This record gives sequence, structure tokens and C-alpha cells, in this order.
Amino acid sequence: MRTSRTARRAALLASGTVLMTLLAASPAGAAGLPKVTGLPEVTAARETAALYDDEAGGNSDADDPAIWRNPADPGRSLVVATAKEGGLRVYDLDARLVQSVVAPRPPAEDDAPGRFNNVDLALGLRTATGRADVAVVSDRGNDRLRIYRIDPSRPGGPLTDVTDPAAAPVFSADQAEINDQRTAYGLATWTDRATGRTYALVSRRERTRLALLELVPAANGTVGYRKVRTLDLPSSFRLPDGTSWSPCLEPGELPQVEGMVVDPATGTLYAGQEDIGIWRLRADLTGKPVLVDKVKEYGVPGTYDEATEECAPGADPGYGGKRLSADVEGLTLFQERDGDGYLLASSQGDNTFALYDREVSEGNEYEGGFRIGAATDTLDSVEECDGAAILNAPLGDRYPRGLLVVQDGQETPEVPDGEGGTRTATGFKFVDLGAVVDAAGM
Repeated sequence: MRTSRTARRAALLASGTVLMTLLAASPAGAAGLPKVTGLPEVTAARETAALYDDEAGGNSDADDPAIWRNPADPGRSLVVATAKEGGLRVYDLDARLVQSVVAPRPPAEDDAPGRFNNVDLALGLRTATGRADVAVVSDRGNDRLRIYRIDPSRPGGPLTDVTDPAAAPVFSADQAEINDQRTAYGLATWTDRATGRTYALVSRRERTRLALLELVPAANGTVGYRKVRTLDLPSSFRLPDGTSWSPCLEPGELPQVEGMVVDPATGTLYAGQEDIGIWRLRADLTGKPVLVDKVKEYGVPGTYDEATEECAPGADPGYGGKRLSADVEGLTLFQERDGDGYLLASSQGDNTFALYDREVSEGNEYEGGFRIGAATDTLDSVEECDGAAILNAPLGDRYPRGLLVVQDGQETPEVPDGEGGTRTATGFKFVDLGAVVDAAGM
């Protein structure tokens, strides 16, 4: 899916007018995508070892991170990150591997294997054996949530699987439907301050549906979940000229959501519909969603070519946004104690990050953006970022002003695959949050 989506984005960018006022005259960046001018650049301080999406690498593909702050010793905080079929990775603040958790095996030989897509944290979750900090993961392969207790003193690694064995599929009726992989995809957690109940909001792959799941204590300290309600975002849109438009996708696909985050102060969910833009809605999935910003490609017609498995774009009618290039990916919050702050979104199509005012009363105004460039020949820039996480709190001597962790969709240097090509390599970059604040004027 990564290759065809990238090729579609590159084709749209080349369609003539989508980004004409914003493109640099400099050489194109990764995957033939042009750079955007006028944005400040920061560099990563550290990076994880590359993950390889092939048999030798355990089909490991970096996707989404979450940052757990150790309250007893912030300098020993952890980053929990998904690696799809490779399961979970836990890193220390030096980006060194602490623990690797394998994804579940398929129920039968012909069934889909476990595939961990997105991760978020729930702190102080109520369980039958007391409160616990947990990592909640969307297992796309099995259409379930997986819940892992975090205990940094535990021998063998900080994560322990505490998923209720009776946990049911989120969207699918049976294993055959699970194998179709229209399953649990994006994920964000939320604790309702009015009730103290904790939820996971989950999107469905290749569909527009969102589900609200309450996390509930089960036997022996395990954690299950129950579905509260669902909501379907639009898949077709009325344009100003009176025509109807849907983004060009593979036959049978609808524009899916992956990146999501909940503002805990207001119970506001921000959801990135990859080929559309960023939605704002109530985290309890009631009320009417509001489209905060659109991707630049919004409204561009396209025709799917089955021979090439690509979309041929038409002329840009000029109805798109100015800051986000599809796909809209990882969403995360920069939270300040006084309630101010920013919503950060990964603009995957042009390798930038956009910042929006956290205040709903201000209409989530665009506040600027930045890129993550190369620090050295080996500590490379960030391309095609899938997921991001911010923690605006001191984390010892390494990150006294906090940390930004982002997925890097094209890890370098390239490694030959032995067949004339290169191995698909991804990883995670650790960026000093103070450097981002200074560069972007946050």
C-alpha cells in the first residue's frame, strides 16, 4: 500500500497547480516529492536502529510511537512504538532497544497474522488489581485491541500483555471478515474527566468508520473493552461548483482515518482522514464533525488505472487547502499548562509538519510548521512520516524541555536486498522538543 499511495501523491503533485505557489526550485526530495519553502528546519538528536519490512527483518515496519514518562525517574522514560507484523518495540531515551514484543500468531495457517498499527497510552487505568499505566494497541491483523501494562521494574522488560482473552473483534463478524483486513487501524485513548471512564477511539481500515470503545477491567487484572457507539465520516463531498467529489482510491476503498488524538482538556477528537483533511469532533462521537483543514489535493479528480494500479489525476479545481499534502498522518498535541498549545499533523506528501492552535474558540488556526532535516550523513531527515508523539515535560538531562518522536518512512543508509534492490527500512527519530519550539516560534 505504501508504494501505490506514494506514487498517487507524486502524480497529484505533478498535476500542475496543486502546490505551484509553495514548491521550491531545489531538487526533489525523497520519492520524487518536492520540498516546501519557507519552513524552519530542525534535526533529530537520536534515532532507533532501522526496522526492515522483509522476512529477514521479521516483516517489521515502524509506524506509530507513544512516550511514557517515568514519574519516579523522568530520565528513564520510555518510548513504545509499533512495528506492524514485527509487533512492539520499547526504547529508552537514547533510542536503544529495551524490549521487543512479538505480534500474535495467526489462528490458522491461512489467517492474517497479528499486525500492530497504532499505539497510545492510558495512565492510571482502573483494573481488578489496582491502577496501572497501559499501552493500548490496535492489532489490525486480528481486528482487536491489545493492552500492555507498563512496569519499568519488571524483569525481562516493562511491557506485560494484560488483554482480556475474551476480547472480541472491533469491526469484524468472523475470521473470514478479519482476513479481509478492514479492521482496527488508527487509535487514540481518552479519559472522560467528568466520569473517569477511559476509552479508545479506533478507526477502520479502508472505511470511514470510527468506534468508541470503553476499556473495562476483567478478571485477574486483565483489561477488555466494549463498544459504545460508532460514527461514519463522509466519503463523498460537495464542491463549491456543485459537483460531487471523492478521492481516487483503489476499487472498494473509502477514504480512511489513521492519525487521531484527543485533547484531554476539552474531550475534542482530531481525526486525520488521509486524503481529505483534519476533522474536529466530540470524543464521545456525538455531534457534527467539523473539517478544520483540507489537504491540497482536495477536489482533484482522478481515474484509477487497473493496469498500473495508480490514479491518473485531472486538473486541480483549486478547492484544496494550502498546508497539508496527502496523506494526513500522525496527529499529536503540544499541551501547555495554561491550556494553550498546538495540534501537530504530519503532512506526509511533502515531508513537513503543520501546527494548529489548540484553542477551538480560535478555530484551530494554522500557526506554522517545520521540517526535520538531516543532522549528519547517517542521522538522516524524516520522510513520509506515519506517526508522531509529543511530551511537553522535562525528561532528564537528554530532553529537559520535552521530546518529539516521529516515524521515519525512509531510513538511510540504504541496504541492498541481494536481488538488485534495497531493503524497505523505517525507524523512529527522537527530536529535542525545545529545538522545535525555538525553530517554529511555538
